[in-house]
Parts: sequence; C-alpha cells; structure tokens
Amino acid sequence: MDTLLLSRIQFGANISFHILFPTITVALGWVLLFFKLRYNATGEERWMAAYRFWVKVFALSFALGVVSGITMSFQFGTNWPGFMERVGNIAGPLLAYEVLTAFFLEAAFLGIMLFGFRRVPGWLHTLATFLVAFGTTMSAFWILVLNSWMHTPAGFELRDGVAHATDWWAIVFNPSMPYRLAHMLLASGLTVAFLIAGLSAFRWLRSDRSEEVRTTLRVGAVMGAVLIPLQILMGDLHGHNTLHHQPAKVAAMEGNWQTGPNVPLLLFAVPDAQARMNHFEIGIPNGASLILKWSPEGVVPGLDDFVAEDGTVLHPPPFALFWSFRVMVGMGLLMLALSWSAVWLMRRGRGVEGLPRPWLWAFSGMAFSGWIATLAGWYTTEIGRQPWLVQGVLTTAEAVAPVPAPMVLTTLVAYLAVYVALILAYVGVLTYLAARAARGERPGDRPRWGAAEVHVLQPGE
Repeated sequence: MDTLLLSRIQFGANISFHILFPTITVALGWVLLFFKLRYNATGEERWMAAYRFWVKVFALSFALGVVSGITMSFQFGTNWPGFMERVGNIAGPLLAYEVLTAFFLEAAFLGIMLFGFRRVPGWLHTLATFLVAFGTTMSAFWILVLNSWMHTPAGFELRDGVAHATDWWAIVFNPSMPYRLAHMLLASGLTVAFLIAGLSAFRWLRSDRSEEVRTTLRVGAVMGAVLIPLQILMGDLHGHNTLHHQPAKVAAMEGNWQTGPNVPLLLFAVPDAQARMNHFEIGIPNGASLILKWSPEGVVPGLDDFVAEDGTVLHPPPFALFWSFRVMVGMGLLMLALSWSAVWLMRRGRGVEGLPRPWLWAFSGMAFSGWIATLAGWYTTEIGRQPWLVQGVLTTAEAVAPVPAPMVLTTLVAYLAVYVALILAYVGVLTYLAARAARGERPGDRPRWGAAEVHVLQPGE
C-alpha cells in the first residue's frame, strides 16, 4: 500500500473514532436540557436522577470527542498539507468559527453543568445546560458547513490555483449544507435515543424497576419512533440533492453501470469494478428509477459515464458505497421496526411492563446501533466523493504529503491500537455505570466486596 492509500485509511480511522462521540453529545445535550426542564416544572426526582446518570455519559463522550478531534486536526498538516495550501482561506476561518462559537461555550459552562447543581441557582444551572447543548450543535453546524462545502463548493474563485472566498453567505449555505446538517442532527438524535433506550432496557433486565428507568426507556423509545420517519424523509431529500450535484456517487450507491430508464432497486449484488458489472443481483424492477426520479421511466446515471477517454476512472469505488449505503438503510429499518412496535406495545400494555423480554433484549443489543448507521452513512458520503477531496477543485492525490509509507503505517497501527482500547473502555464504563445504577448504588455508597459490606466510619463515630 502506498502513502496515499495509507494516509486515507489513517484519516478514515481517526474520523471514524472521532465522529462517534459528537454524535452522542450533540443530541444528548438537548435531552439533558429536557430532563432538567421537566424536573424544574414537576419537581419529580426521577427527572433529576435521569439527568445525573446521563450527564456522566455526556462528560465521558465529550472528553473523548475533544481529544480525538485535536488528533484529527494535526493530520491536516502531517498528512494533507495540500488541503490547507489550496483551500485554507476557506477551511481555516470555518474551523476558527467552530472554536469561537462552540468550544468557548462548552468549556465555559460544562463545569457548572456537571458540578453546579445545588451550588448555583437553579436557573443558572439550567442556563448552563442550554448553552452547552447549543455549543455542541454550533460545533456540528460549522464542521458540516466545511464538509458540505467540500462536496458542493460555492462562493469562491481560484487565483493561481488557490481558493479565495468571494461570498461567505454562499460558502456557508452551499447547496448540500441544509440537507447534510439536518441528516446529521437527526442521526445524532437517533443515536442518543437508542443509547438511552438500550442502557435503560439493560438496567430493567437487571431488575431495576425505578421510576428513572421507566422514564428513560419510554423517552428513548418514543424519541426513536418520532425521529426515524423524519430521518427517512430527510435521507430521501438528501439523496435527490446528491443526485443533482454528485451523480457518480448515486450511481455507485445503486450499483448502476449503464445510464438509462427502468433501473431496478438492488437489494443484493456484488459490484465488480474490474469487470464493470454486478454479480448475484437481486432487485426490485424499476425501484431505483421510482425512488430517484419518481417514475419507472426515470433515467438514472450509470458509472460507465464517469470514465475518461484515457481510461481514468472518475467515480468512487462501487463495492464500498453499495454496501455501506445498504448497512445504513438496513439499520434505519431495524430502528423503525423496533421503536414503533415498542411504543405500540407500551401503549397497549400501559407502560414499560408491556414490553416483552425479547424487545428489551433487542433494545439492549441496539444500544450502539446509531454508531453503526452513522459510520455507514459517513463512509457513503465520504468515499462517494473520491477521487476528489474538494469536488471539482482538489483531488485527494494532490493534497497528500510525501511522507514515507512505512512511517504512515507505523502511526496508523498505533492509532488503531489506542482507538480499539478506548472504545472497549468506553463501552465497558457505560455498561459498568448502568449495572451499578441497576444495583441502586450512587456516588458515595459504601464499597461492596462480594456479599459483605465494608463499613465506612462517619463523622462522630
């Protein structure tokens, strides 16, 4: 493997690890605000108990997101200097806006949010929670502005091969930004919905029948049931926007080689880039034309249109896109089936008791399903941009640094080792927190050694 491929794999590994945590914190901040507002309105302890548990998850996720984000930013200089040399006049300010409008808010108010309850007035603690949630959303906004601009660049001109901004409004609100932002925010909401429902179901299966668990399991299931239809609709709109601006990506997602009408929706296939055909096709007749063009006679672009006269391939790798797209859609359909059936069973059975154990196990098993769907969607959109780094402006090969391949491989292996360890630790800590809460333990409880308890002397004893 050469430097280009290894650098792409390394950046992909870094961003795959990093994106997991903002996907949780963006939506979880607003869920925590909801818990706090419900507590303020009702005074019911179950809402504050939910806040206390999930704020720990937020803090851990936030810390890992910040650390991995810093690591990823270094790679712009070490692995991809051509990116900032060519489009730094646009990418630099957008990244600075993220720091100024997002991290400052989060850094300033996160401490109050985590440790300020009973130490500051209630209104200030609620305000801090709102500002942290707002900061995480603004962070996502600016990152997605830059990412969308790389897919559908606008509002700039090239001078001696360097991009210069001519219209910041057009840069920020580039053609794909609204669709990409909405799609990602909904993905974050679904990730958090199933994480909340999954850990709550895990606690219920461990005989935790507290009002907190009843509340959070119901909140997670209802949240998932409400958001997944919106995500399906937004995904369709985003797909049509992609068809207009990046037809080669859509052709690869559909596994379609020849442009034409009556294109089937392939449920299964093995795209072969060498033979330029699919093996073992199973599809729905006219399905792709109906979805993309709203007519069985609709013409869908084919990958054969994106090969230069000299044989240079100008489309992304079809196998990776075909299957990453189907993993994302498949996970979304599972979310739809589980959340809707769970809400129906809870309404029919008067609450969480109406959920059969298989549904509780399903929620537990899908606690991190949002991560799978998010990564599959991210791979679809990012691999689908190849061979471009900035669509029509800068190719990936033009931006890579001339670093020896063995050096990139060494750092890649180191990154992967650390990331695997951190992911296992993260999932382990969340499982530990849920199990501890299911046992009814709280911070400050006496430590337990098997069945025996160690008595801790109290003041005055």
